[in-house]
Amino acid sequence: MTDDKMALLELIEKSADGDLVREMLGFAAERLMEAEVQARTGAAHGVRDPARQVQRNGYRGRAWETRAGRIELEIPRLRRGSYFPSFLEPRRTAEKALTAVIQEAYIHGVSTRAVDDLVKAMGGSGISKSEVSRLVEEIDGRV
Repeated sequence: MTDDKMALLELIEKSADGDLVREMLGFAAERLMEAEVQARTGAAHGVRDPARQVQRNGYRGRAWETRAGRIELEIPRLRRGSYFPSFLEPRRTAEKALTAVIQEAYIHGVSTRAVDDLVKAMGGSGISKSEVSRLVEEIDGRV
């Protein structure tokens, strides 16, 4: 038993790259979300229970930026009400500032390609045209 643990530890140490850490974080995040949603709905996923308070309604994707890299999460949706994982922040201050810069550039008529260059100049990894469009949809109603 101890030899198996040592072999596993050696394997992890040899291949301790970002992929393994990201997979472990993703797995832990999924389990945590399942536990939170189960507590909120009153029953486990797929279990019929008369005490159930609300049903699930699929999943929505969200990218989670960590020090280990980007992790794609599948956040459970509920039919009534909403659920947001406790370990995520709705939007960080830096992300809010970047969103404000992108929206300001949109108002001034800057092209999406130029916005991509601007994000790269600010230290980001770039931004796609669809992501720019999604961010500016928030202000289209107000403008």
